[in-house]
Amino acid sequence: MSKEHNFVSAVVYLHNCAADVQAFLTMLHGRLEENFDKFEIVCVNDASTDDSAAIVRSYAKERDFPLTLVQMSTWQGVERAMTAGIDIAIGDFVFEFDSVEMPYDDALLMECYRKALQGNDIVWACPRRGRGGFRKLFYRLFNASFDSIYPVQEDAFRVVSRRALNRVHAISATPPYRKAAYAASGLKVSSIAFDPAFLPRAKDKDPAGKALDSMALYTNMFYRISLGVSIAFLLLTLFFTVYALTVYLSPVAQVEGWTSTMLVMCIGFFGVFLMLTVVIKYLSLLVELNFKKQRYLVEGIEKIQK
Repeated sequence: MSKEHNFVSAVVYLHNCAADVQAFLTMLHGRLEENFDKFEIVCVNDASTDDSAAIVRSYAKERDFPLTLVQMSTWQGVERAMTAGIDIAIGDFVFEFDSVEMPYDDALLMECYRKALQGNDIVWACPRRGRGGFRKLFYRLFNASFDSIYPVQEDAFRVVSRRALNRVHAISATPPYRKAAYAASGLKVSSIAFDPAFLPRAKDKDPAGKALDSMALYTNMFYRISLGVSIAFLLLTLFFTVYALTVYLSPVAQVEGWTSTMLVMCIGFFGVFLMLTVVIKYLSLLVELNFKKQRYLVEGIEKIQK
């Protein structure tokens, strides 16, 4: 069987995974060696306190293939650590593994790669059932305000073309959430669903913080919330204005100063939230100018002639 001539890189995230890393590297190395003429493996050790790095070194010394071990100074989290590994990788296509757990069959690697060769710059391997809970809620809220035709979803690993990596790097050198950056790159995204053998462990130590950062940068959710609250207070102000004037004009005795107090409170709250809406809108524009440096996105260019 002829091997693929594209140079591929596999970037693997490591954090206290000594029990699984050797089996994963054995699988990964075997699949890459079987199918590609040229490949490399980049392992990023995110300040592991177990023997993960030692196992990787021992495995690489026993076999003749290119492996790079990146040592992070302190714990950086999945996104930053993987970005460090991707910056070192030189492949035409990059396999990104955020975990060494394998709830999928190893044949899925080549299935995703062949899908990428069909013109898909990003291919996700997505489980048909996930962990649910906060993660499911996050994806639902994120995609509701995400300005992309490709929804972000839970995945086990992904294959990314060099063009997609260059596009994302041109937009932001250090994207806080790579999956959102890929989906927002304007390039074609596809996914392959699989039935997971088990549900992998959560990788993020601060999922709530990552979720808030991602929503602030890639969606307009907070602006919508602020605008909605402002509109609600505007309606409330109009209601109490009519109510206060009705009470003021009625012959029934009333507490002195009640009408003016209610009007001031309602108008004041409306003014505060209106200003917050304006501030958030200006902040979102600053994010657009500084974080998202590329103003237009092109999926592809075709030259058609007779």
